[in-house]
Amino acid sequence: MSNPYIVLPVLFQLFVAVTLMFSWNRKNLQKLISVVGSLLALLISLALLVKVHREGIQTMQAGGWIAPFGITFVADALSALLVVLTAISGLAVSVFSVGSVRNARIKFGYFPIMHLLIMGLSGAFLTGDIFNLYVWFEIIIISSFVLITIGGEKAQLEGAIKYVAMNLLASVVFLTAIAILYGLTGSLNMADLSLQVANVSNRGLVNVTAILFLVGFGIKSAVFPLYFWLPASYHTPPPAISAIFGGLLTKVGVYAMLRVFTLIFIPDDFLTNLITGMALLTILSGGFGAFMQNNIRKVFSYLIICHIGFMLAGLGIYSTVALGGAIFYLVHDIVVKTNLFLVSGIIFKFRGTYSMRLLGGFYKEQPVLSLLMAIPLFSLVGIPPLSGFWGKLLLIQGAMDQSNILMIVFILLGSFLTLFVIARLWAEVFWKDAQDLPKKPHIKYFDELKPLKRQAMLASMVFLSVLSLAIGFGAEWVMQLALRIAENLMDPSPYIQAVLGAN
Repeated sequence: MSNPYIVLPVLFQLFVAVTLMFSWNRKNLQKLISVVGSLLALLISLALLVKVHREGIQTMQAGGWIAPFGITFVADALSALLVVLTAISGLAVSVFSVGSVRNARIKFGYFPIMHLLIMGLSGAFLTGDIFNLYVWFEIIIISSFVLITIGGEKAQLEGAIKYVAMNLLASVVFLTAIAILYGLTGSLNMADLSLQVANVSNRGLVNVTAILFLVGFGIKSAVFPLYFWLPASYHTPPPAISAIFGGLLTKVGVYAMLRVFTLIFIPDDFLTNLITGMALLTILSGGFGAFMQNNIRKVFSYLIICHIGFMLAGLGIYSTVALGGAIFYLVHDIVVKTNLFLVSGIIFKFRGTYSMRLLGGFYKEQPVLSLLMAIPLFSLVGIPPLSGFWGKLLLIQGAMDQSNILMIVFILLGSFLTLFVIARLWAEVFWKDAQDLPKKPHIKYFDELKPLKRQAMLASMVFLSVLSLAIGFGAEWVMQLALRIAENLMDPSPYIQAVLGAN
């Protein structure tokens, strides 16, 4: 169904960013605009999801050019769901930023750039054009590079260089793949490419092109062996920025793989074996990497990598149940990973360090807050009936249906590694006796913040923790949605008809 309003989540974020630029020197007004704008953006994205749920796939042809010749925007259940999750993460980070981001960073355009980043993410999820997916990726890279460097600290700049170098390499590989694909088919519209690629006689060149896309998206998703830039950069910016990076940036690469490898390049045995191998090694390397870390944010960074492997596993198994598990885990992971970096920021505000060796006694000092923090920590582990359990259950079921014992072993291994890492973190940070750490003069500690700032930081964490519980205890509804999305991915004909049949 043609619907010109499906680009509203993108345009509204642009509107908020421009409005914030007119309030450059008014810090409190910027905070208010950002929070109100993020709340309205969430309502807009929810309205889009409801529209898609009730009426089916929504499309828009920019400038009135019919597909496949114009720029197409498509809102199906997967893209609309991810736009909602982006808005949820954006709202939580916006509220957290009210209490945690320094005025100096706000003066350098923190809030406008953050909303431009969310705009880029929303655009990437809604585009139906492979070249414009590349364009949205570049907007994401530019916005995230500015965010990661605001403040100009040495660690930030080092992390930013690694981050932008690898992501620009991914963009070069991605653009090269697009050029070859256009040469093969003469089209850039993803729905049209689904039809055109199937008719290309040179299957060897098609497979090479598919591998180039896998490498480009693999770098952006931080899969093995292309992940090393992530733990070198995600721990360097302030917690609010790390939260939106950890929750969303790698997931846009996962989305791109799910979209391209179910719509354009239907995996054969070679591709499924390659994706499966990458998934297994990603789980293993991320889990053992987290085990070796002492810095809380580095632990969470490596766990991002480990759990990207779970989502990639669903694509490697390539069945409705397994893809449903990947979608469920994607929903859970965006919420939990965003929250964990916010948790690390609150702990830092109390103690002035991210080092587990120096931390301790947090439960004795803050028992209620510690129990709230336990929700995202143990949701990440996947203790039933918390949210992380159900996605892995579907993945294991999908692997069992294909008698893929190796995949089951690695999913269980990744789960046990996560359990061990989080149990150790809990023991080090919360259970063991506290050390007497001298206060650092350049840090504004939690008890030194104004009440509104403290409440804003805690409110964002509570909001995401409650949402994690809702995903876990309301797993039936989320599972039904995930399986419905998986069915649509396995049978892309409604997507193709919605785009090409709406001319």
